[in-house]
Amino acid sequence: MQAKIFHQTSWATTSQGTSIELYKKSHSLSDFSERPILFIGGVHGDEPEGVRLAEEFLHWLKQEESANSGRLRPWILIPCINPDGYGKNQRTNANGVDLNRNFPSRDWSPESKAPRYYPGPSPGSEREVQALVKLIEDEKPQLIVHFHSWEPCVVYTGAPGKQAAETLATGTGYEAREDIGYPTPGSLGQYGWIEHQIPVICIEEQEHIDLNLVWPHFKPGLELLITGRNA
Repeated sequence: MQAKIFHQTSWATTSQGTSIELYKKSHSLSDFSERPILFIGGVHGDEPEGVRLAEEFLHWLKQEESANSGRLRPWILIPCINPDGYGKNQRTNANGVDLNRNFPSRDWSPESKAPRYYPGPSPGSEREVQALVKLIEDEKPQLIVHFHSWEPCVVYTGAPGKQAAETLATGTGYEAREDIGYPTPGSLGQYGWIEHQIPVICIEEQEHIDLNLVWPHFKPGLELLITGRNA
């Protein structure tokens, strides 16, 4: 039986009123015991590689669910959580806040080394982050994966995420590691792991790479992860 994919065209809105889309696989009776995997693109608006990966992955998910709904684990996907920043090719959202420093984790800090890392006036001040916090609290995902670009690597926060990170790195030649190399207070990784003990994986594609190469790089690992064959 074909799985139903719920598409919320305006799951949340930004401070500018821009809609944020969300896709979610409906849970069959056999899925109730397994919590979903949450995938997020576009946290940083100047990293088109992450949005491209989310969009290509979504296209693949739709094809797979149509062909064989019982093959994939439960999932939720947000193609672009920062549409205002993405539209302007800027890291921050419309308020000039780095969403990946605005999460209400215990280590949130008002300090930033540059304006592009501005964490906001208070933890969880941004509507995009508030929507994600509520989603995480409501859905209780077993794993969170967000798509970025910088220097190629797959970073996991929380030791239970190591195997999934290694799976996602399959075939890329990119290192799966536990530390990105600098502090990230108020990040999604810190929030997910410190506050909820949910492992969080940050995929970092090579920045400025040909966008047509992003999906081929990560398709093997994402397919293994979402089918549960090697995660």
